[in-house]
Amino acid sequence: MNRIHAPVAGNNKNASYEQKTVAGADMEEVAGRKELEAHWVRVCDRLRKEIGDKAFKTWFGEVELGKLETGKLRLYAPTRFVRDWVARHYGDRVLAYWQAVNNTVSSVEVNLVPPPAPRRANDIIAMPPVPSSPQGYQSQMPRLGPAIGRGADEGFQGPEARYTFANFVVGKPNEFAYAAARNIAEQDRPLPERNPLYIFGGVGLGKTHLMHAIWHAIRERDPKQRVLYLTAESFVNRFIQALRTKNTGQFKELFRNVDVLMVDDVQFICGKEASQDEFFFTFNSLVEQNKQIVLSSEKPPSELQDIEERMRSRLGSGLVADIHSSTYELRLSILQTKAEGARVPVPVSVLEFLAHKISTNIRELEGALNRVVAHGQLIGREITVEMAQDVLHDLLRQADRKVTVDEIQQRVAAHYNIKLAEMSSPRRARSVARPRQVAMYLAKQLTTLSLPQIGKRFGNRDHTTVMHAVRKIEELKISDLSIAEDVELLKRQLQG
Repeated sequence: MNRIHAPVAGNNKNASYEQKTVAGADMEEVAGRKELEAHWVRVCDRLRKEIGDKAFKTWFGEVELGKLETGKLRLYAPTRFVRDWVARHYGDRVLAYWQAVNNTVSSVEVNLVPPPAPRRANDIIAMPPVPSSPQGYQSQMPRLGPAIGRGADEGFQGPEARYTFANFVVGKPNEFAYAAARNIAEQDRPLPERNPLYIFGGVGLGKTHLMHAIWHAIRERDPKQRVLYLTAESFVNRFIQALRTKNTGQFKELFRNVDVLMVDDVQFICGKEASQDEFFFTFNSLVEQNKQIVLSSEKPPSELQDIEERMRSRLGSGLVADIHSSTYELRLSILQTKAEGARVPVPVSVLEFLAHKISTNIRELEGALNRVVAHGQLIGREITVEMAQDVLHDLLRQADRKVTVDEIQQRVAAHYNIKLAEMSSPRRARSVARPRQVAMYLAKQLTTLSLPQIGKRFGNRDHTTVMHAVRKIEELKISDLSIAEDVELLKRQLQG
């Protein structure tokens, strides 16, 4: 059976997205198109019933119907990742469903929708400015409307054009946060159960990228939307400025008179009582007006310190989406996407080397590739694994820092508040056994020791016990969010 497939790289770049206009088309062609669209609806219905609403919306929600020519049907995916995933995981079923409703279909091909033309700076519509005041407060306040703040004394400027949904590489660690962000950006009115959207994850994993992407998508959908985006630090500093200049009324009017409020790094508000109170009242005012709030943080609401319980409850009252540490596959996909835009070719072996060696921070990973490419361009050196090792020796030395079983046991015991001796004890109580399994899992992941060697360090346990522990934690990382968070946090701490 012919499978649905994604064309090889290079064949999609100049593919044009078919758009049919009814005006001037003959009636037979119009009728054929309507019939094809009806078939697509039936195929989608069968897919949704088989794989469930969530998976269908994630992978087929933005796949669009193209043409059917000489037995070949074209579909269009929004990103390379979605294209490849659909082809690899749903290929046979999609083709079979199509052939069930239209026996003239012999193959299905997924192409990429060409990205929209980049927006020019003067295309961004500014909102009405804040009325000036005797104290000259306007110069210290952001303009109402689409804006992003970067510090206490800076004016607001447009978000970075490169941070869009189109160039956000999706993988298992970030697919839920990505889907949630897309959903929020596409809603005409906020859904109460998804307001606020609270995205959390470690440094450099893509939170700010998603925030900027939401901004761009909302502006694309409705340029009249009043969207205000700033960091929590900027919110605090501007509130302090409002207190100093006695313009809190104007401050309140600014932040409570928007359609969408986006605040990055919200953990910065913790411990600042007056700013926290003002943010709480702003939050309530916008929710009561059915306005959307989008927040990002390094920690989930439950782990924020020095914050009032009412604020913690508010932050977690909507949709909380986390971004886990990246997998090797996701890191490699990000590097491949970035390397396509480089002016010099980067061998796959170099990308694989970087994806293996730099695992904690996507920004650091992209920076490493930039350094390698820059050396290739400016010095004319051939880009090889050896060259990358030479150029990135400082970064790789830090990444190669050896983690010992003793460090793992100490860190895990402290995290779970158990005695270090329990790591080697025969006790099987769950309060002890689970942390021990986590420690065994981390020892397998972060050291070069064999399973028998690891078992020996945990009270002379058999290697099959270590194997069971590793499998158990891998299963729990999927089904138990708290275990997944614990493991990733401990891993970052040990590798830091």
